[in-house]
Amino acid sequence: MSLDFYLQQPFAQHALLAGAIVAVTCGLIGPFVVMRGMAFAVHGTSELAFTGAAAGLLVADNAVAGALVGAVVVAALLTVLGGEERDRDSTIGVVLAFGLGAGVYMLGRYHGFATAATNILFGDIFGVSNGQLVLLLAIGVAVAVVMLVIRRPLLFASVDAEVAMARGVPVRALGALFLLVLALTVTEAAQVVGTLLVLSLAISPAAAAQRLSANPATVTWLSIGFALLATEGGILASLASDTVKPSVFVTAISFTIYIAARLAAARRRPAYA
Repeated sequence: MSLDFYLQQPFAQHALLAGAIVAVTCGLIGPFVVMRGMAFAVHGTSELAFTGAAAGLLVADNAVAGALVGAVVVAALLTVLGGEERDRDSTIGVVLAFGLGAGVYMLGRYHGFATAATNILFGDIFGVSNGQLVLLLAIGVAVAVVMLVIRRPLLFASVDAEVAMARGVPVRALGALFLLVLALTVTEAAQVVGTLLVLSLAISPAAAAQRLSANPATVTWLSIGFALLATEGGILASLASDTVKPSVFVTAISFTIYIAARLAAARRRPAYA
């Protein structure tokens, strides 16, 4: 069937809207994720969304709600146990190992169809319902508002935490709030590309943007644009192919943008004899 036919179907329209919401949200937080060196935090919280989804299925037969609640719990755990920045990665590793084990156990006790939980792992953008679309929009708006409010002090704290603390900036509280925003965004993005591939939206566009500009505002806009290009382009390419999942194209486009940005940055770099 043709792409025009698919674009007239509600499931494709929902997918494009959901993809746009997730792309803008990821584009907003991505520059801070890269700046603060939180790639492993994205990886850990995205995989632990599976644990929340399994718990949601077991308790309330609702994987998405479970994943969102799980994201809040994970953010709280990492804030309490993380301590110093140097301890962050080891804490994430410990929580991740325990969480995945708990997720496998809960999924084993669930006697219904586990498709909803596995969709959190691999993504199911063409299965987004009206209710899920509203939920994604609510999360996206909430994340955008929070990031708008904390953007300047968070940028200060990300560039030089010690100076920011000396100036009275609540560095630890900002870090905890950003971790919560990150967890919710990652869980949201998991419904597009799945938890196993969420790095392609939460990191790759921002990493590419930072290769092209040092201005924070420019980086943010480029990050959002690259995330939208990868997500919407991936969905359209999947519809056109009729056989390949969107996550394959989304990750491929994100990677291509990153490589192109690196090449462009290398060509602009002055050569010294």
